[in-house]
Order: sequence, then structure tokens, then C-alpha cells
Amino acid sequence: MKRSPIKKVIILVSILAIPGFLFFYLLPHFAKNRYKSLPIFGEKVVASTFHSVKGKKIPDTIYHKIPDFKLINQHNDTVTWKSLQNKIVVLNLFYTSANNQETSKYIKKLSDGYEQKPLVKFLSLSVDPLDKGRIKDFAQQFKAKAGKWDFLIGDTIQTYSLIRKGLLLDVVADETKEKANFIFSNKIVLIDNLHRIRGIYDADNAEANARLEDEIKVLIAEYLRNVKDGR
Repeated sequence: MKRSPIKKVIILVSILAIPGFLFFYLLPHFAKNRYKSLPIFGEKVVASTFHSVKGKKIPDTIYHKIPDFKLINQHNDTVTWKSLQNKIVVLNLFYTSANNQETSKYIKKLSDGYEQKPLVKFLSLSVDPLDKGRIKDFAQQFKAKAGKWDFLIGDTIQTYSLIRKGLLLDVVADETKEKANFIFSNKIVLIDNLHRIRGIYDADNAEANARLEDEIKVLIAEYLRNVKDGR
């Protein structure tokens, strides 16, 4: 028995629709299950509170967070976590009189790539308190845009505590010579919108830089997914 033309059309449409269904409905479901989140650095504490997953009570975890700060940028504006609310932050340490400024050149390249993406901000934190009168000119050398790439300065009581306890990096001021020298972790830190450290990268390492560039995108995807899910 021959099928009618209408039945043939219905069968053809059904066959064509199946791949679309698989792509738009099933694939995102499986992709979500395969999603691997970035690690969270620092000490973790199991809380006394719980959340439920499929009816099962799971203890909450309190993760290390970078504490709030109040620092001045190259335009003498105050920068705090409030001014960076819901932002992904890429941060490095520097001082203006260092002989090697390759990390600042790399941050310049990164920040230019995210110029039109307000979700990602860049911070360079000085380890030299005398940079207060220098960071404006230094920032101008790199044509850094305030609000996109801020150079921060503060007294060492605040900044060194922030670096060691908050950013989990190290810094030492060597003032035994005529010109002060600063020894610090030449790392780049990736921070999520909840002020948690999600990556620490060797600034001098090309492989680490490539991983940073990939993981900024992963963190953006995680943030957007959490917004969509209402988290």
C-alpha cells in the first residue's frame, strides 16, 4: 500500500525534528552534568547549616573569601568590594620602580580584550607605599582606563595583610639598601563575584597565562549560569 503524500510529509518532518530536539533539550542537560567548576582556594570549613539536593541534606561549606578593603586608585577614587559588586576580578601585584614590568604589559593586553565586557575588572595592587604619587603617571603609560583596570595603593598595614591573609600570596620589603626592593609573589589571581579565589597563575609562565585566559571564560560561564538559575 502506498503512503499518502501527507503521511510522507509528517514522517519527514518528524525525522528532521528529532536531531533538533536532541540538540536543544538533551544536549544542554548532559553538558550541564559534564560541567567542571573551577576550584576554590584557601581553607574550607564545614558549617552547621545544610542544603538539600534531591531530598538529601548536604552540609554547607564556608569557603575562604578575600576580606573587604578600602584602597585608592590612580585617580584618587576609593575602590572597595562594593564598587566591584558582582564582578569577576583579575588581580596582580606590582610596584612602579621595578625593573621588569612584563606582567603589567600582559595585564594591559588582557584588559584591552575585555574592554567591552563590564563583568570582568582588573586590579594591580602596589606593594610600595611610596607609589601613591606615582601610580597616576604609571597607569597613563599603559593607557589604563579607570574602572576597567585600576592601580591600587594603600599603607602597608592594610595592603600586606590583604596580600598575605586575603590573596594567599607573600610580600617582603627589603629596605637594607639605599633603594627599597620588594620581593613578592609574581602571580595573577582570578577572583569570582563572591570574592573567592578561583585560580592562581605564574605571571611569567606562558602555559599558566593560557590557562588563565581559558579560566576567565569558564568563570564567566559559571556566573551567567548561576544568574540564570537564580543562585
